[in-house]
Amino acid sequence: MAVDLLIVNAAEVLTLRDLGPGPARGSKQGSLGIVRGGGVAIGGGHILDVGASDRVWREHRHSGCEVIDAKGGVVLPGFVDPHTHLVFAGDRADEWEKRMGGVSYLDILRQGGGILSTVKKTRAASAEVLLGSARRFAALAIGSGTTSVEIKSGYCLDGEGELKLLEVIARLGQVLPIEVVATYLGAHVLAPEYRADREGYLELVERTALIARQRGLARYFDVFCEHEAFTLEESRRLLTSARGLGFELKLHAEQFSASGAARLGLQLGATSIDHLEYLDDETLAELGRAANCPLAVLLPAVAFHLGLDRHAPGDRLVAAGVPVALATDMNPGSSFTPSMPMTIAIACRTQKLSVAQAIVAATYNAAWAVGLGERVGCLEPGRRADVLVCDVPDHRWLGYAFGYNPVSVVVADGRVVARGGHLLPAA
Repeated sequence: MAVDLLIVNAAEVLTLRDLGPGPARGSKQGSLGIVRGGGVAIGGGHILDVGASDRVWREHRHSGCEVIDAKGGVVLPGFVDPHTHLVFAGDRADEWEKRMGGVSYLDILRQGGGILSTVKKTRAASAEVLLGSARRFAALAIGSGTTSVEIKSGYCLDGEGELKLLEVIARLGQVLPIEVVATYLGAHVLAPEYRADREGYLELVERTALIARQRGLARYFDVFCEHEAFTLEESRRLLTSARGLGFELKLHAEQFSASGAARLGLQLGATSIDHLEYLDDETLAELGRAANCPLAVLLPAVAFHLGLDRHAPGDRLVAAGVPVALATDMNPGSSFTPSMPMTIAIACRTQKLSVAQAIVAATYNAAWAVGLGERVGCLEPGRRADVLVCDVPDHRWLGYAFGYNPVSVVVADGRVVARGGHLLPAA
């Protein structure tokens, strides 16, 4: 296959080769497969060759191919963001200000704010308004290096509204230059009109899940298992029903309490268990012993944004052999950032991941958390060419530096889609 894009003169190319099969665990969680002074050859949307820059240039350079000079920067796989709530209307800046003044997230939710305030605004918004807003935040994410993204519904909490959100997510997948994976999260919190009829709402979620599956609108089914959302037994019921419909499973688990959701995810064969700030030692050890452990998707920007002191035990999860992924949890309430580089920087500081572990978590393992592990997440010949060029002298800067965008060039599916943090017009 002819080469149509060359990346040369990198100080480091992080290949993330030979981490599988499956998600990286234990010592492999921090293995970057570094090629120093490297280059990458791309053709037909795929990685064709990775190696020393002078060899790649000599063997693949021809008059028709585009050349990107990495100028001594770092080249690595594109970031995969495996947990976002990107489709919503409005904002919650007022509630964030209250949070900074000491009002708890759950107290705001009990008062009818939080998720429910976004539900009110999102229900009132048209699909076109929601699409426009989501494209704006997706453009920021892509400019920061995201080349695959999971997006959840969950901000309408009624049948037609949730289907509207899933249809917007499907449209995003058609207009964005990156891969979009959809998750149905009707079980986000109880819809306000069902406060006196929990059984009725559970049945609504199940009916809507069936329609979503019949229309091919979502690959994953997610539940927020927490005191102010859904109980452990309600979560078990919904997840079991969804699995019977053919959904793959995810859980919001152990975010504000030790609910038992992580163990439930293990029992039901969930792809991922997300959050884990209140994961107990016994469950952590049980996860580490499991042959087919769900990925632990950690969301460090949440505690940062909400000003919380409790963090998921990233270093201990890795030490126990649990595969760890990172995500932004981009949403208007608890994590208002689309930036994977910022997520990596926070994870190194608060969850005690090494920079290498955080990079694997944001690329290779994150790809497995959304079912893309066989296709993206590393720079192996044959993989889809999702590649970043970062204006940093070595990979440690991806954790060491923070508060600015280190990504200078984003390649998705073999095509340059962003430069200098800005999404390029579609060809």
